Amino acid sequence: VSALMLEHLKGRPVAMVRAPSGVAGELFFQKHSEVGKLPGVKQFPQELDPDHPPMLDIATAEGLLSAAQWNVVEFHTQNAFGKNYEKPNRIVFDLDPGQGVEWSQIQEAAQLVRAFLDELGLPAFLKTSGGKGLHLFVPIKPYYDWDTVKAFSKEIVEHMARTLPDRFAFKSGPKNRVGKIYIDYLRNGRGATTITAWSARTRPGLGISVPVEWSELDKLHGGDHWTVQTVHTRLDKGNAPWADYTRSAVSITAAMKKLGIV
Repeated sequence: VSALMLEHLKGRPVAMVRAPSGVAGELFFQKHSEVGKLPGVKQFPQELDPDHPPMLDIATAEGLLSAAQWNVVEFHTQNAFGKNYEKPNRIVFDLDPGQGVEWSQIQEAAQLVRAFLDELGLPAFLKTSGGKGLHLFVPIKPYYDWDTVKAFSKEIVEHMARTLPDRFAFKSGPKNRVGKIYIDYLRNGRGATTITAWSARTRPGLGISVPVEWSELDKLHGGDHWTVQTVHTRLDKGNAPWADYTRSAVSITAAMKKLGIV
């Protein structure tokens, strides 16, 4: 899947989940490394994150193979490219179901969030999470800083929770979302990451995060609709559902004005 996954990985700081003892063993979340041990993996300039070792960039199939040899199962990316790190160029909404939420409720929630984003003039691209939920990605023009983009995403989530409090929870934590869906906007903060498309998950069954068309949403049976055992049936479709992703990037200024935050 390197040709497919690298479209989503290249140029973005990556964090990796390593499972040296298998997915049932102890897991390690790693954002930094000595790249001499990992052929094909590069380091971003130190000044992007001066308080830590350099962040990593996996831009080649060799880098993916090195990570696999290093027992990496999950690949997570940040919302900005390393070359323009202080200006994120996407917003992510992670639909995370609480206890008792049915899959049909998650499907409906995705449509509701999409509808509100559409009202704001924001395009939304859909992918399975490989776990329990769904991810909505909004490509934006890299103009505002991390704090502004995160505050904007928070306002959207608060609006959804205020408008439909029986369906959406604004506060994280299991107790706050029993029977509800938490829309995680914290993935839009500086340094935060989201599972990249085509990555496996360190969960039973090894679900895969896969880009999908909105027209396919009602046919999915879960966030782990595809797994490492079945994803070969999807590879021919590849990234086609997101073919318009890059050219769809929009400014969020008008949407911020509609929400009254500028």
